[in-house]
Amino acid sequence: MKEDDGKSARLQYSAKVKEDFPESLVFAGQSFRKRMSLRYGENPGYPAAFYVEEGASGPNMASLTVLQEGSKGLSYINLADMDLGQRLVKKLAEIQPGKSICVLVKHEMPSGVATGNSPEEAFDKAWHCDPLSNFGSVDVFNSEITTSLAVRLIESARNIEVVFAPEYSSDALEILAKRKSLRVVKMDVAPDRQALDNGLEFKRLAGGVLVQKRFDSRIRSDRDIDIVSIRMPSAEEVEAAIFNWIVACFTRSNAVVIGRSDKVHGIGSGQRSRIDAADCAIRFSRRGYGPEGCVMASDAFMPFPDVVELAAENGITAIIYPLGSIRDQEVIARANELGLAMIITRAPGETDSERSFLHR
Repeated sequence: MKEDDGKSARLQYSAKVKEDFPESLVFAGQSFRKRMSLRYGENPGYPAAFYVEEGASGPNMASLTVLQEGSKGLSYINLADMDLGQRLVKKLAEIQPGKSICVLVKHEMPSGVATGNSPEEAFDKAWHCDPLSNFGSVDVFNSEITTSLAVRLIESARNIEVVFAPEYSSDALEILAKRKSLRVVKMDVAPDRQALDNGLEFKRLAGGVLVQKRFDSRIRSDRDIDIVSIRMPSAEEVEAAIFNWIVACFTRSNAVVIGRSDKVHGIGSGQRSRIDAADCAIRFSRRGYGPEGCVMASDAFMPFPDVVELAAENGITAIIYPLGSIRDQEVIARANELGLAMIITRAPGETDSERSFLHR
């Protein structure tokens, strides 16, 4: 292949595609107004646009300002990543108020998540969850982008696509402008405020559309969970379980997430079997912090004890998950043999556990 052929092939990824979509759409009685044309859709050569819901307000995608479009402009996937990151940041802020939070997103899945006492600490911890996967990420924050953080964000070895935050210092904006391809977007409303829209989710099918009410996890504190194992979890394990459960709620199913109370260590996502998702989470964690001493979150029940056995083999001490398998008792019995604490996603006295499937 000639060198010129390679350069020509790369041009499609920065070329903007003209769109002629209508200025407004009405769907299910709700009006949507075109906010911006996008570089292209999920793939180059296909037009795309972003519409905002009329009447939507608060910290959501209807309330943003593009401060730096970059040399490429925002794409369809960029906006989807920003949405997922903002919603996860907002949810984590509910359970850990006062903390700086950083969520790194790739292909509409979290790839690094952490909290800290400063945005720099949160970013550094999130990045080292999985530096390989975080290359080319969309980085979402709940606090101001400072000068020292901006210096990290423009490092070429990271290849960060988008920074999305509620505030930027003037010096930070000058530094971010040095990376010409970087998109910089401001949340017009801080993520600790209430977000309002019609609460419906739509998925287009060929010849139809699916509609559902948006999932919102009810797991926020130790009052929302119960213990089914002989060993009781420590307070730290409970805090870690809730943190990683929330991350699992925003991870494509089958999802298994492992980590501590302040950061994710490994994410297994989009797998057809639960044991594969668990295996991915553990393997990927070894690119960063490792699985030892972690709590595991599984977005659905475990059909066999194999996940429990894999967790114990790799030093994981507790699991949060929903009941619902015909082998629940077999799974719990094996966990008791191995000394794991088993935390379920329902409050004491309730019948139904919370499942958190996501297919976006």
